[in-house]
Amino acid sequence: MTQLRWEPLNEFLSLSDRMNLMFHGPSMRFVTPVEPVSGWLPPVDIHEETDRFVVQAEVPGVRSEDIDVSLENNTITLRGEKKQEKVVDGENACRLERFYGTFSRSFVLSTRINPEQIKATFKDGVLEVIVPKAEEVKPKRIKILATGDAK
Repeated sequence: MTQLRWEPLNEFLSLSDRMNLMFHGPSMRFVTPVEPVSGWLPPVDIHEETDRFVVQAEVPGVRSEDIDVSLENNTITLRGEKKQEKVVDGENACRLERFYGTFSRSFVLSTRINPEQIKATFKDGVLEVIVPKAEEVKPKRIKILATGDAK
């Protein structure tokens, strides 16, 4: 059974981060976190480009086979587990700071996306998920046709 350490400061920081997003987060207006804060949460960066979102999560010590990426109702979810190689008895431990156990991070993308084109790669402990936008939401330039001179 995996033991998770409860960190009350994480609860406060999450509230603070959400308040900052609400009042000062115009760059994150298209991405909304939806997960409750508990246990281990890998840090995630999300940025938007013209035709896609790029999601990067730091998951050092996690094997790619232990990570699941899913999409449902414009919500992208990253799930996985960081397994402890050797369980150390608390009496013999000098310092235990690393987190182990399962994690789940979910983000709502308010722009329609193309689920068939999502790609995920994993390199050097960083998971990168490329989420293309659907064609109809990409900016489109409309050419104006002249029908005649104005009189």
